Amino acid sequence: MAELIQPVRGMNDILPDEEALWALVESAVAELFERYGYRRIRTPVLEKTELFRRSIGELTDIVEKEMYTFQDRNGDSLTMRPEATASIVRACLSNGLLHNQQRKLWCSGPMFRHEKPQRGRYRQFHQINIEALGHAEPEVDAELIVISARLWEKLGVRMVLEMNSLGTPESRTNYKRALVDYFGKRRSDLDADSIRRLERNPMRILDSKNPAMRELVAEAPVLADYLDSESRDHFECVKTLLSDVDVGFTVNPRLVRGLDYYTRTVFEWISDALGAQSAVCSGGRYDGLVSQLGGNETPCVGWALGVERVIDLMRVSGWDGGDTGPDVYVVAVGSEARRKCFSTAERLRARVPDLTLVMGRPGGFKAQLRRADKSGARYALIVGDDELAAGKLSVKPLREDGAQQLVDFDELVTRLGREVGTTQ
Repeated sequence: MAELIQPVRGMNDILPDEEALWALVESAVAELFERYGYRRIRTPVLEKTELFRRSIGELTDIVEKEMYTFQDRNGDSLTMRPEATASIVRACLSNGLLHNQQRKLWCSGPMFRHEKPQRGRYRQFHQINIEALGHAEPEVDAELIVISARLWEKLGVRMVLEMNSLGTPESRTNYKRALVDYFGKRRSDLDADSIRRLERNPMRILDSKNPAMRELVAEAPVLADYLDSESRDHFECVKTLLSDVDVGFTVNPRLVRGLDYYTRTVFEWISDALGAQSAVCSGGRYDGLVSQLGGNETPCVGWALGVERVIDLMRVSGWDGGDTGPDVYVVAVGSEARRKCFSTAERLRARVPDLTLVMGRPGGFKAQLRRADKSGARYALIVGDDELAAGKLSVKPLREDGAQQLVDFDELVTRLGREVGTTQ
């Protein structure tokens, strides 16, 4: 017997029993985003490596350690996308979508990072992104945060919102000088990653996950003291707008986000129900990214959520995927009955478009009925000798009390249409 081929470590199959929750999240997102006027875009899984080096930043962990990068047969360096924002901006520039235009877009799909697999952090993971390109107004920052808050409410999960402002590149330059001075005087206390980042990107030291660095980071200068007045006013407006619609938040002065392209507003939705991987949804403003990738100066803001983490939270909150059984499970006894049921099933699907119907496999009557019950179906549709002789069908409720009834086809259509959906 041939050896079984195992999946790649950290790249997981999503099995049918899990798919119900995935479909629920995806449908909730699509409906909500459409209500706010965001349109879907799909970008390739593979991009040129330079896209992520220029957008995410050379000194980020993603670029330095985590990207799946390889040379193709033409010698081009390609990378499996580790995040989607840069790809969305690239797509807009490649297709001329930002010429004196504003765009509200969203996308979903798999991302790839080579890191140690653990709960909520996989090598292939899935993100949902929402982005507003060409929008400078603080109302759009607030709108995107409110959309995420509405999504949590819809999915029945609880999280808390942390926010900060990173200011403009100019204000951050002054802040970086202060950090270099502070950490430079304490160089002997820095770990290897922090020493490497000290001269080129000292703000990344604030994002250190090393517990030994915690006290040192806590005493570092605070970015809020170096903000320009325009960024400060922008942030105050975002906070006011959120307070006006009762979206609670905490200002976290150490929140800097892990990607280099962020400016001004940054935020994270976090939960203490998932252990160390507490951030479920993160985002902010990235006003310089479009010009960084070859376009004109374009203000932008967006966020991304990790689907696996949202689904973990839903399970913690009590979601089990819901009732995913079919509406009708067909029990046919005998070859003639099975032939009759095949055409009857197709006629039912045509007349009741929302109906979910499963044809059971052959077997004895009791075995088929057990399988019908195990499937989670609401009704068993039974056809045997008696039904064939009468030219009718038997309907047996499986999820509630009720007697088995002999009905004709039109009666069945009316009943299913009333309980499942409209008829044609």
